[in-house]
Amino acid sequence: MASLEDIRKTRLEKLSLLRKSGMDPYPTSSTPSHTLEEANKKFSLLAKKKGGVTLVGRILSLRPHGALIFFNFNDGTGTFQVLFKKDETEQFDLFLDVADIGDIVEVKGTLFLTKRKENTIQVKKWRMLAKSLRPLPEKWHGLQDIEERFRRRYLDLLLSGEVKERFHVRSRIITELRAFLDKAGFIEVETPILQHLAGGASALPFKTHHNALDIDLFLRIAPELFLKKLLIGGFKKVYEIGRNFRNEGIDVTHNPEFTMLEYYEAYSDARQQMSFAEKFLKNIVKKIAGKSELVFDEDKIDFSKNFTSITFFDLLKRYAHIERPESITREELSMQAERQGVKVEKGDSIEKIMDSIYKKTCRPKLLQPTIITEYPVNYLPLAKKIAGRPTLVDAFQIVIGGLEIVKAFSELNDPIDQRERFGVQEANLKAGDAEAQRGDEEFLEAMEYGIPPAGGVGIGIDRLVMLLTNQKNIREVILFPTLRPR
Repeated sequence: MASLEDIRKTRLEKLSLLRKSGMDPYPTSSTPSHTLEEANKKFSLLAKKKGGVTLVGRILSLRPHGALIFFNFNDGTGTFQVLFKKDETEQFDLFLDVADIGDIVEVKGTLFLTKRKENTIQVKKWRMLAKSLRPLPEKWHGLQDIEERFRRRYLDLLLSGEVKERFHVRSRIITELRAFLDKAGFIEVETPILQHLAGGASALPFKTHHNALDIDLFLRIAPELFLKKLLIGGFKKVYEIGRNFRNEGIDVTHNPEFTMLEYYEAYSDARQQMSFAEKFLKNIVKKIAGKSELVFDEDKIDFSKNFTSITFFDLLKRYAHIERPESITREELSMQAERQGVKVEKGDSIEKIMDSIYKKTCRPKLLQPTIITEYPVNYLPLAKKIAGRPTLVDAFQIVIGGLEIVKAFSELNDPIDQRERFGVQEANLKAGDAEAQRGDEEFLEAMEYGIPPAGGVGIGIDRLVMLLTNQKNIREVILFPTLRPR
């Protein structure tokens, strides 16, 4: 079996032969008359077309038979069979000498139906559009190494129709999300990715440096604070779909860069947004799945019913067997975490330990759509307290199939309370919690001009795509996930 280097050397020789023949192996442009999808759909009509048609595509198989050459090619919209005849195709011998599976070619000819009833183009003229110098992986085996599939996603897409369709579905999901929000009166905005202070979430940011200004900047961990500034500026309903960046570990539900949808509505609250988010999710499932039920990891998930609701503390009682989560001490909670195999770092706050326990013992149990409410006040430092219950915030999450899909709350609009909450976060940071939120003076100044009551919602698009395409690994739904270099 020839080595990759030998194959490449042979193909370079064919490249040279193409150039010597006077044919440009990488021409600037091509003018196909139809896509292959159109050629298949309108075959009967196009077969009668005087002058024939011009089609393009990547060669997927080559079957020379003496004075005949058959091959199939694909242009990204469909596949079509091609026939070369020695006495009727210009530069037949050149094609025979230089063509390989993987080459991208343009052919001009007439359509006809073979005896086996296969749509085919009989070629009069052809030219090379891109000479391939490396062989495609064997069609039936493809890329066996999972990490190589992610690293060389272009080959993964070429070899697997299922993978390619998954990303078509992802695009449709984002389109439907936009359409739903646009119809509801929201406007789409863009906020900075490079920020002086990474705020809006609890996470460790990536740091960079801007040479001209000679300042350090951070890649955003969330757009929240800027979107809330827009509410201060008089916008009533805003949303943003974009990348966030968090310097965190990689696992089946986390990638260091990921796509989030965040939307905010002035003069609203968590209760109203809870109803809207449930309607939103039911709509997207119906649009994409075509029904109110889907299968995720062999579990049937039913969206036709009202979502189940449970408080955060009741969840810890039920699944983590913590009897008094509302009054437990950090020492007691650390012991509980250790018994359940949850690692506790020295600087972890009590809320962070609870979150770690929840993620290991509670979240995986929540398969049907579940709304979790009433979180400890320092769990979400940007959320408003529940009236008359100052130890809890008016917030909710929606978990489906064990995945956190939605996080939302009534937005804190009291600048004095917000400053105090930032103070707690700064203390946690000094105690060793690297993911604690920073006090943001610019945001506090903006709040002092008056921010209306509001409800804000964040939806993890990658996880939503996982749910709707039945994928258990987030890297399967991100075209180019973050990987260690070879």
